[in-house]
Amino acid sequence: MDVSSVGGLSSALSQAQTGDAVGMLVLKKAMDIQAQSAMQLLQALPPVASNPPNLGNSVDIKV
Repeated sequence: MDVSSVGGLSSALSQAQTGDAVGMLVLKKAMDIQAQSAMQLLQALPPVASNPPNLGNSVDIKV
C-alpha cells in the first residue's frame, strides 16, 4: 500500500462522513417541516359533532 493512497483514502472518508452528516440534517429538517404541515392540517379540521349518548352503547351479535 502506498503512503499517498492512505492520504487520499482518509480524505475520501472524511468527505463521505461530512456528506452523510449534511444528508441527515436535511432529512431531519424535512421531517420537521412535514410534521408542522400535518399539525396544521389536523388543526384546520372542523370539530366533530357529538353523537347522542345512547349511540354505540350496545352491539347486536347474531351467532
